[in-house]
Amino acid sequence: MGNTFGRLFRITTFGESHGGGVGVVVDGCPPRVDLSENDIQGDLDRRRPGQSKITTPRKETDTCEIISGVFEGKTLGTPIAILVRNKDARSQDYNEMAVKFRPSHADATYEAKYGIRNWQGGGRSSARETIGRVAAGAIAKKILKQVANVEIVGYVKRIKDLEGKVNPDTVTLEEVESNIVRCPDGEMAEKMIDLIDKTRRDKDSIGGVVECVARYVPKGLGEPVFDKLEADLAKAAMSLPASKGFEIGSGFAGTLLTGSEHNDEFYIDDSGNIRTKTNRSGGIQGGISNGENIIIRVAFKPTATIGKEQKTVTSDSEETTLAAKGRHDPCVLSRAVPMVEAMVALVLCDHLLRWQGQCNVLG
Repeated sequence: MGNTFGRLFRITTFGESHGGGVGVVVDGCPPRVDLSENDIQGDLDRRRPGQSKITTPRKETDTCEIISGVFEGKTLGTPIAILVRNKDARSQDYNEMAVKFRPSHADATYEAKYGIRNWQGGGRSSARETIGRVAAGAIAKKILKQVANVEIVGYVKRIKDLEGKVNPDTVTLEEVESNIVRCPDGEMAEKMIDLIDKTRRDKDSIGGVVECVARYVPKGLGEPVFDKLEADLAKAAMSLPASKGFEIGSGFAGTLLTGSEHNDEFYIDDSGNIRTKTNRSGGIQGGISNGENIIIRVAFKPTATIGKEQKTVTSDSEETTLAAKGRHDPCVLSRAVPMVEAMVALVLCDHLLRWQGQCNVLG
């Protein structure tokens, strides 16, 4: 019921924000892949709360446990279950939200759909659900790196109206992780941090854009028509909490160009490979990867739960006000970076397996 993603490399996430824990079951992972908790923990640490002054102060180590699918350090080809236990939930902060709907949050729609909801921390609609995605994405990254040397690097491109200058063809993970906002443009990063910190003190929130590049992606990934590679990437990105927009390559800016300006002309490089002089297609043409860097952007709205008083209604249809308590991100962008990377990795890994199964079965 909407909790599973992927065809051959398939994940199912589970758990609620203030329940016993959250996690993921990964099915379809190839056997004999070297895998331990250490391979996963690094990305979970980048996603976890409480890592800086511009994120929620909730203190969680987000320590992962692999409880199935791995034996003597190698994957078995059977379902891999990964669990992260919740340690620092403060459910009392949400007592008022048991009857009051938070504006622009999922409270009202969950109750409309199911007739019941877990109001503690948002339950299943909390961004804590993404722990399972990031854990599974770490496995997908490892497979992509081992099989095709694929590199996936995400970073904060924009916070509100502050935009960093980043070269997606050369940006490194080290540059991304050099500051707490994860914008490789150091000068702009400082301005972003100051703006987020001011917004936090004002009990408000702001949004922005995460850009992500996948380098060395093999040609031929993606399926015609409904399962085009960019279509699956769009679904993956737009399934993330707080996501509001998706672009690939030139994106909406491409609508301002003519065909002659926008087209990526072909040439033969020194190794005899077919390449494109420009990459306005964002590494995908006709729904299939063309070997150039895949570049996407995901827009995230301002965090819905804020400390400022707002007008709302109760579950009994009475008008009231709410100033949300609890510990919330004033801006989700820095923690969204590993989430976007994970979803890109999951899509590419799934399509790599699909390509192997259909197009490489005869060698």
